[in-house]
Amino acid sequence: MLNCLVIGSGIAGLATAISLQKAGHQATVFEAYGAPSDGVGGFLTVAVNGFAALETLGLKDAAAGLGFSTPRMSMYLGSTGKHLIDFDYGGSLPDGTTARTMTRSELYGMFREAAAQRGIGVEYGKRLASVKETSDGVTAVFADGTTVRGDLVVGADGLHSAVRPLIDPTSPAPRNIPLLNTGGIVEAGLLPAGLLDVEPGRMKMVFGKRCFYCYMQDPDGRIWWFANPLQRSSEDPAALDHAARKAWLTHLVAGDRTPMAEIIAATEGIIRPYTTSDFPSIPSWHRGALVLVGDAAHAASPSSGQGASMAIEDAVALGRSLRDIPTEDIPTALSRYENERRSRAELVVEWGRRNAAPKVRGQFKRVFEDFVLRAVFRSLARKADDNFDWVYRHHIDWDAPVVPSGSAAGGDR
Repeated sequence: MLNCLVIGSGIAGLATAISLQKAGHQATVFEAYGAPSDGVGGFLTVAVNGFAALETLGLKDAAAGLGFSTPRMSMYLGSTGKHLIDFDYGGSLPDGTTARTMTRSELYGMFREAAAQRGIGVEYGKRLASVKETSDGVTAVFADGTTVRGDLVVGADGLHSAVRPLIDPTSPAPRNIPLLNTGGIVEAGLLPAGLLDVEPGRMKMVFGKRCFYCYMQDPDGRIWWFANPLQRSSEDPAALDHAARKAWLTHLVAGDRTPMAEIIAATEGIIRPYTTSDFPSIPSWHRGALVLVGDAAHAASPSSGQGASMAIEDAVALGRSLRDIPTEDIPTALSRYENERRSRAELVVEWGRRNAAPKVRGQFKRVFEDFVLRAVFRSLARKADDNFDWVYRHHIDWDAPVVPSGSAAGGDR
């Protein structure tokens, strides 16, 4: 049994600890912040490939009770109201499970409760400072002066990982995407009946005149929305107070043939706009007994819709690679894990960046793109199923024989 030290108690870290325990090892999670992050963050969507990974961890049914089903999306032009294309959000699993939209806090809470029920410890206020490696293990050194010895350190600590530079100090910095992310939820009954022009379960995504945005309705009548304004060096919307934030966003959607301005006006607690980045490739995901999972290894643009799902896949793949192995086999198992996951992860990152590109629209670019977007999406629709199967139909067979690391490249598809 390995003693695994998981750095970071977010979704990636908790999922990894649960997977490592399933693989026959002991896992303890160490979190830099002093308390759990309940109530923190906006919302996200777990796609069907994420649910397939959750099933392996015994958590699919719990996750299927969170949020609401969002199996469909539609694209529109805000300037004219014209419909561009409809997509299935990955279809469904054999039991009918579809993609679901939920708050980040809901999903995090589910993982935190599952970890507690399984006896997995989480220690808070433990910011990693360094890792000392010896022939018989690793010792994590924290900023408060405490140390913990183990056999393996897993960096599940996100885009600005403290573990990543310990694996390779030459790893590149995250890559900026010139889009901000903001959004909110409107409680039921605050908008006139019939205002929303989309049925529950469908995401309406709009290429607006000045901003890309999306809104959807849940079965209880609440409206969930996000917006991706251009990031400009001349302004800092994150510094705006709530009223000014509303005014700024309302200006961005003014003139579009959608109810977005009314949705923004009815929203309390609009998410403070934040910058978006991705992380396309790093030299290595592991060295010795140190390894990365989730955003620490391969952060994707929010436009991929795959952040949480890929983190959960990583957790399952790492646990499977380390299943019941002795200490001396750790480097081989980590190589096997990286070989299995790297190709898929980097493809998803680039796919997410391509999805974000049409949202980066200045005024002159927007006028031109409005002419061509409809033709582009019509062509895409004819081959959509084939295009997206590689994303959504990915499944990791936990019980399959673990193959030698040199032959695992590309992963299970």
